[in-house]
Amino acid sequence: MPQSSVAPPATTSGPKIDKMRKIAVASVIGTTVEWYDLFLFATASALVFNKIFFPSFDALVGTMLAFGTFAAAYVARMAGAALFGHFGDRMGRKSMLLTSLLTMGAATFAIGLLPDYATIGIAAPILLLVLRVIQGLALGGEWGGAVLMVVEHSPKDKRGFYGSLVQVGVPGGTLIANLVFLIIAGIMPEEALLAWGWRIPFLASVILVAVGLYIRLTLEETPSFQAVKDAGAKAKMPLAELLRKYWKQVLLGALATISTGTAFNILVAFGLTYGKTKLGFSTNDMLIAVLAACAVGIIMLPVFGKLSDKFGRKPIIVGGIIAEIVVAFPLFWLMDTRSLAGVVFGYILLMTAFCANYGPIATFLAELFGSRVRYSGLSVAYMLAGLLGSAITPVVTTALLNATGQGSSVAWFMIGSAAVSLVALLLLTETLRSNIDAIHEAPAEAADRDELSRA
Repeated sequence: MPQSSVAPPATTSGPKIDKMRKIAVASVIGTTVEWYDLFLFATASALVFNKIFFPSFDALVGTMLAFGTFAAAYVARMAGAALFGHFGDRMGRKSMLLTSLLTMGAATFAIGLLPDYATIGIAAPILLLVLRVIQGLALGGEWGGAVLMVVEHSPKDKRGFYGSLVQVGVPGGTLIANLVFLIIAGIMPEEALLAWGWRIPFLASVILVAVGLYIRLTLEETPSFQAVKDAGAKAKMPLAELLRKYWKQVLLGALATISTGTAFNILVAFGLTYGKTKLGFSTNDMLIAVLAACAVGIIMLPVFGKLSDKFGRKPIIVGGIIAEIVVAFPLFWLMDTRSLAGVVFGYILLMTAFCANYGPIATFLAELFGSRVRYSGLSVAYMLAGLLGSAITPVVTTALLNATGQGSSVAWFMIGSAAVSLVALLLLTETLRSNIDAIHEAPAEAADRDELSRA
């Protein structure tokens, strides 16, 4: 019997699925490495940096100075967003991803080699600040490029799901960072941890960077950027065009995102200090709570990303913000029981609310901007949110706790942050059906035009 000359459909869909999986895996690994480096610093700020880089101050002031150095990276992230965004919109997503990963890896490794205050005096915290700023510059370019690598490659009906996979890097990197500290703190006395043990997680990051680079070198440029390049339509000054055409999306997108940074930093930074200094928990106990919450986050982020493909980005994000408001006081009530089980349960509650908020937000922000300036728009909006939310959270919450002695003051701060995000989000349009491949129009405008033409 003669064979049909028509190839089976699987021969075309199979390679596309494999390609998308490869892109998703590369993005998850890359962002996990970046966030591991970033939150490794956050964990060290809460546990050791106040003692080895700021020892001439009392415990509270030393902790606040360490968190201040932690916050400095968020200012640098804004500069990195503008810098990498410019070249990402001019030269492409892939090259910026490789550059940012290398920069972050080098800075993190150098922190592991840094002499302490007892060895070189005031130069130690100054060098720590410089390296932290370099970390911030790198992350300012990394996150936006990783999001676009998956979102711009994704099928239209799965952009929320694939975009949420990039977000897995946050709890994933945090989990690895805290797990490493938990192991090291468990196998060596505190004297050894402060003397040299804290350096191991920073030096070990070079292995993760090497893996991330190897995978990312094999990726292709995104279709959206390639279309802009082929049409000769690249923006000459992406940031200027962004601020001229999309300033409302940048501002509202940033405000809509700040509660994610507030909630997450309360879990991974302030919570460690509160649990240790006020409630008497050991370092290991608090790290266990963080690990449990992050494990839940890794599972829940893609779930909410997938739900946003079905119900829309805004309904899922709104639900997450409202959930953050609802669990703000219960989190501290559970922690104040001084039961480890209560702490873990409270952490998981807040992490679940955070995931509903954070899972779809990457795709939502990407869909707000046209492809000519999308790298700049996505990066600047997100990093501005970090500056307004994540950067100030450890300092403000530590100051509130010192002034009031009550976790409820921090709960009110979290509620206020969530309220701001909720209002800003409601002022933005839904992006589920946006056309992100349009070159000269905003995605929502292009989607409206396509709907009219089909009608």
